[in-house]
Amino acid sequence: MNKPVQPMSSLSLKLPKADRSIETYRLAASRTFPAKLEGPLNRIAFSAVHTVVDPFADNDPWLSAAVDWDKTIAFREHVWDLGLGVAEAMDTAQRGMGLDWPTSLELITRSVGAAKRRNALVFSGAGTDHLAVEDAKSLDDVIRAYEEQLSAVEKVGGRIILMASRALAKLGRSADDYAKVYNRVLSQVREPVIIHWLGDMFDPALTDYWGTKDLDKAMDVAVAIINNNAAKVDGVKVSLLDKQREIDMRRRLDKRIKMYTGDDFNYAELIAGDSQGFSHALLGIFDAIAPAASYALSRLAAGDEAGFHDVLGPTVPLSRHIFKAPTRFYKTGVVFMAYLNGHQDHFTMVGGQESARSMLHLAELFRLADQAGLLANPEMAMRRMKTVLASHGLED
Repeated sequence: MNKPVQPMSSLSLKLPKADRSIETYRLAASRTFPAKLEGPLNRIAFSAVHTVVDPFADNDPWLSAAVDWDKTIAFREHVWDLGLGVAEAMDTAQRGMGLDWPTSLELITRSVGAAKRRNALVFSGAGTDHLAVEDAKSLDDVIRAYEEQLSAVEKVGGRIILMASRALAKLGRSADDYAKVYNRVLSQVREPVIIHWLGDMFDPALTDYWGTKDLDKAMDVAVAIINNNAAKVDGVKVSLLDKQREIDMRRRLDKRIKMYTGDDFNYAELIAGDSQGFSHALLGIFDAIAPAASYALSRLAAGDEAGFHDVLGPTVPLSRHIFKAPTRFYKTGVVFMAYLNGHQDHFTMVGGQESARSMLHLAELFRLADQAGLLANPEMAMRRMKTVLASHGLED
């Protein structure tokens, strides 16, 4: 069971504040969450998980990714132990943002193999990111790129998350253009897929997706295409950080199709749902808060909605901080949490993205993680925070 919050007043460190002052911060909260799932869940929950790099590889991080495969798979096993599914090779893993398609396919192959050995849940991203946007000349180019990745993922036994395509965002001008691509691609999948609508706050190259700047019209296009292919669609993940649009879309989907929330600002209330339905989850923040998410979901399944909100509610301010604009840099906060909680021994990222957020941002992340009871080992987290502060010239 989850232990009550207890003071940690004996542990403190000096943290920078926005006004350039330094405060002596005392750790405020300690909550212990189960390391494995407690009881069945009544929501499907995927964690979009990050990739652990090898900090000692002799490579150029801006140009290539060197993956620590053992640590990367170990983190997925941690997520599976908690009863969560893994959404593999997505934007949280820095797909198309430092992690190229050949490395992504190796990641998918390894992850699918590890999942099969323990009968765990994993869906993997298939997109068009091996096709350079400037080389995409026609919709047929986009379709062929999708087909290549779909075939590769299915060949290794993987289930598909159909990712949004930068090339399609460049070439697609109308609802008919998007219908042509999605109808062709979906007609070929072996098993129903999850369709991912990723907003331009996560990837500016996806501006005007579904062929229009108007989000109401974009919703109409997406719903029509998805419902027309309902037999080929397991669910839809919406990452627009707009809870009402997600609720509206959820209510318009064919009843066979699940909604997977991708709203890292409002996930608690969307998962809890209302009298007309609820969202399942496919979230990057579940990488950073997996033990709390698992325990909260088990409380919801047990009929303890108050317990669900008691655990998950305090994580929302942290998530909103990690995913604040520019949202595409949220991966830095996710990996920093993995470092603080001992899932990797370094704060190093694909593409050198550990530098994408300021020290002030990381200091506030530490405060919010502590206040939500998300530091698994407060003493270790404090030592690691001090190490990062010292590397920036801030001695305790």
